[in-house]
Amino acid sequence: MSSRLMRFAVSVPACTLAASLLASAQAPASSRTARDGVYSDEQARRGQAVYRDKCASCHGAALAGANAPPLAGDAFLGVWGGPVAELVDKIQHTMPQDDPGKLTRPQSTDVVAYMLQVGKFPAGRAELSADAAVQKPISLVAGFTAPAASVVSAAGQRTFPPAGNLNQVMRGILFPSSNLIFTVQTHDPAAPAPKRPANQSNDQAFSTFEWGQGIYKGWEIVDYAAIALAESAPLLLEPGRRCENGRPVPVTDPDWIKFTLELAETGRAAYKAAQTRNQEVVSDFTEQIANACLHCHQVYRDKRGRTPGDLTNQSARCTK
Repeated sequence: MSSRLMRFAVSVPACTLAASLLASAQAPASSRTARDGVYSDEQARRGQAVYRDKCASCHGAALAGANAPPLAGDAFLGVWGGPVAELVDKIQHTMPQDDPGKLTRPQSTDVVAYMLQVGKFPAGRAELSADAAVQKPISLVAGFTAPAASVVSAAGQRTFPPAGNLNQVMRGILFPSSNLIFTVQTHDPAAPAPKRPANQSNDQAFSTFEWGQGIYKGWEIVDYAAIALAESAPLLLEPGRRCENGRPVPVTDPDWIKFTLELAETGRAAYKAAQTRNQEVVSDFTEQIANACLHCHQVYRDKRGRTPGDLTNQSARCTK
């Protein structure tokens, strides 16, 4: 072989090695996962202490869920399989739910270390850094992909997987919309908007109804609230939605379907009542809205707690 050909033959593996090293250097650090021993046992012990004090009352002593969802297992990883930094952020900024924002980032990181230990992820020699920049390239699940905002079926139909749990849908849409209609009991939508002090802007209004009156007419607000009830009711039947405690919403249960249809029909009837522009008619109709909510709550929400008369057992909600 000529020296020229020899040099070429040698250069090929050399270039291949160089390319391999370059690719390795440029490979995203996100290829690292929680399976690579990213926390220490001592860190997990610290996290366990914080968890027992701040988290166990809702998520359960064994992280299996209670009033709030489980923090280990396939269902958990299906939502939180991405960057560790996002999980630490969630804990630091929004937990515990009844007293958020009190945990430091190191404490939140320690809690995640304990969660990894309970989830059977191996420990390593070094602690998981509390630095967000260090945490971000580490994912819990290799190749994790966040749920898509929408999915197109083989038949070409687009569907939208749930973005929130049942409690969030209730409190974000159904609860405020119902209360706007209930306001008609004490406030005539046709009456002029209440006068505010000159130094009070519209976004400083006392109630949602007053805020709305600064933009829309009173009866229009009632119309929109009624439509919100009717249009959002089908969201309660969306497959894959979970309750606040992590249980699946019983979307195939006959009673759940019946109560959802009742809510949708009640929303349409509320809109029809609002079209009369008669305060008394709508005020009387609010009882039907209350009953539509009550029928479902009595079966799926109001669960007995530890004491007589206590119906706030969140861990049993979404079950009969």
